[in-house]
Amino acid sequence: MAGAGKVTPVEDVVLVVGVGACEDAPVEEVLGLVRDAVRDAGFPETAVAELATVDVKGEEPGIVGAAARLGVPLVTYAARDLADVAVPNPTARSRAAVGTPSVAEAAALRGGGELLVPKRKSAPVGRPPMATCAVAARPGTPAVPVDLRHHGDAEVRDDGADLTDLAVNVRSDTPPAWLKEVIAASLDGLAAYPDGRAAREAVAARHGLTPDRVLLTAGAAEAFVLLARALKVRHPYVVHPQFTEPEAALRDAGHEVGRVLLREEDGFRLDVSAVPEEADLVVVGNPTNPTSVLHPAASVAALARPGRILVVDEAFMDAVPGEREALAGRTDIPGLVVLRSLTKTWGLAGLRIGYVLSSPEVISTLGRAQPLWPVSSPALEAARACVGPRALAEAGHAAHRIAADRAHLLGGLASLADRGVRVVGPAEGPFLLVRVPGAGGVRERLRGVGFAVRRGDTFPGLGPDWIRLAVRDRATSDRFLAALTATLHQGLPCAAPPG
Repeated sequence: MAGAGKVTPVEDVVLVVGVGACEDAPVEEVLGLVRDAVRDAGFPETAVAELATVDVKGEEPGIVGAAARLGVPLVTYAARDLADVAVPNPTARSRAAVGTPSVAEAAALRGGGELLVPKRKSAPVGRPPMATCAVAARPGTPAVPVDLRHHGDAEVRDDGADLTDLAVNVRSDTPPAWLKEVIAASLDGLAAYPDGRAAREAVAARHGLTPDRVLLTAGAAEAFVLLARALKVRHPYVVHPQFTEPEAALRDAGHEVGRVLLREEDGFRLDVSAVPEEADLVVVGNPTNPTSVLHPAASVAALARPGRILVVDEAFMDAVPGEREALAGRTDIPGLVVLRSLTKTWGLAGLRIGYVLSSPEVISTLGRAQPLWPVSSPALEAARACVGPRALAEAGHAAHRIAADRAHLLGGLASLADRGVRVVGPAEGPFLLVRVPGAGGVRERLRGVGFAVRRGDTFPGLGPDWIRLAVRDRATSDRFLAALTATLHQGLPCAAPPG
């Protein structure tokens, strides 16, 4: 470990990495330097609590991007504040340029602590370095890791309370009666082992593909596990905030997972340039859970590269009228893997059915990782029914109804803007991501009056002031809006809206 003296035990410290960078320093150069320094300090990357720099460097894309990929905040200080920090390696050049003798060391030490790695420079090949960093250990409580395995169902099954469920993104009043009849009729064949050929052919026909491009799975969650275990990738990245199960599956399979954090100030829209070229597997949701952002198909497709697997989670695409921006059925995009779920629109979360669309080679690889008979006979019959003409027409009508109900809920939430309520938009999914100051307390008080909403702070890239709301019928939304309004006026700590 670099630095002198006794270092506080790992479990009792957080790391602050001070960074400096020239204009237009590449994200990869800044990020690589930080990772090497943290590793040399003897700490895991997850010990980094924040990046810190001088305020005039706070908008540098390389520094901003490095903080986003590490999933940590970027803290900036005025040069006059950093000038007062004693550093071991001051330079006149730094003082002349930004007014402080060392951006990296002073920023790392501004909050106190012990310098572990003195200022070091990046070492690109064939040109001068464009980044510096220093690592300090600060006594304190490490940030609590995001609970990637927390899902909306946990909000409604804790204590048996009679709650209106706005936490789980399954369409209400499902499955419909006709689908229940299909599933019930399949029970007479339970003595036979499942045969997925007919369902596979039906799914393939629905998307204009051949059956060798389809793999049926026990929900999209199984597909994420198969991808993590069966594909030989070295640098997987997940675009956040999004459904956390892909990252959880990758980590469980032993992968070191990179994060690309989309920014609130950009409306959580996809920034293709933020994904590093080293990524040989990229996971992105469309429309994205929990942001409800629908990314343009062209932008998502632009993530594809030779030698890269591009996984697009389209679990909620059938809730978008016309399924615009869908990539399901495309065969012209290299490395494309599309995941679909039948549990959301049709209320089949307990039955577990979904599918993967990709090249025959990828489908074969994933299929070899599945156990025998992975999908039950009732689920196979449900799959056949849910991709048929009747079901597709019903899903299309439901998508338009959801859009109208969403607009109604959005209108009600807009009336609470003076209480600091903000909705990510434009929203295109059957749910909304909402910023509510003091959301933890608001969520508990809503629970006390009979409403369960999804906490947002378990999604990487979101903080404690976020909740996710499932779109329900107008009567339910009106009851919820009345409860939320009353809750916000009960004196909860709500920040004033930005001026």
